[in-house]
Amino acid sequence: MGIRAKILLGFLILATMLFLAGAWSIYELRTVGTSVQALLDDNYKSISAARKMTDALERQDSAILLLLSGNWKAGREIIQSADASFQQGFDIARNNVTIPGETAYVDEIEKAYKNFKDLWVRPIAGTGHEKKLDWYFQQVHHAFLEVKLAVERLMALNDRVMYQTATDLKNRAHRAVMPGVVAIIAALVFALVFNYFVNYYLVSPIIKVTKAIQRFFETGVPIEVKIETKDEMHRLATSLQQLMTQSQKREAV
Repeated sequence: MGIRAKILLGFLILATMLFLAGAWSIYELRTVGTSVQALLDDNYKSISAARKMTDALERQDSAILLLLSGNWKAGREIIQSADASFQQGFDIARNNVTIPGETAYVDEIEKAYKNFKDLWVRPIAGTGHEKKLDWYFQQVHHAFLEVKLAVERLMALNDRVMYQTATDLKNRAHRAVMPGVVAIIAALVFALVFNYFVNYYLVSPIIKVTKAIQRFFETGVPIEVKIETKDEMHRLATSLQQLMTQSQKREAV
C-alpha cells in the first residue's frame, strides 16, 4: 500500500469514528427529547386536570354554603357551573391514564365525587337541610374532603412521576454524551497511533535517505538505506542508490 493510500486511510478511519459518534449522540439526544417531552406532556395534562377539579370542588363547597343560607339561585348557578368544570377535568384525567396504577386513583375520584354529589344534587334551599350547619360538617364537608384528597393523590402521583422523568432525563442525557466522550478518547488514541505510523512509514525513511545522501557527499560512501516497506519511500531509496552507483561509475571512467 502506498503512502498516499495509508495517509488517506488513516484520515478516513478517524473521520468515520467521529461521524459514528456524532450520529449516535444526535440519535440519543433526539430520542431522549421526544420520549421525555411526551411523558412530561402527559403528566402536566393530568396535573392540570387535577387542579381544575380542585378549583371546581372549592366552588361547589362555597355554593353549598350559599344554598344552606337560602340563596337558591346563586347557589345553584355556581354549583352547576362548577360541576360541569369538574366533569371536564375528570374526563381529561380519565382519558390520560399513562402511569401504572393511575386508573385506581381515577376510580377513587369518581366514587368519592359520586358520594359528594349525591348530597347536594337534591334541593337544599327550602328543605330541612337549610341552615343546618351540623349536617354540612358531618356529611357534606367530610365528603368534600374525601374527593379533594383523592384528587390530590392523583396530582401527587403525577408530580412524583414528573420528578422521576426529570431524573431519568439527566441520566439519559449523560448516556447520550458518552459516545462523544468515547469518540474524543478514541480519536486521541488513534491520532497517537496514526502519528506513530506516519513517523515509521514516512518521516523515518526520509531522515534515513537524507542522512545517507549527506554521508555520500561527505565521504563518498555508497547509499545503503534499508526501507522495510514496499512503497514510494522504498522506490525512492532504490532510485537514489542506482543514481549514486551510476555517478560513481562515470567518475571512475
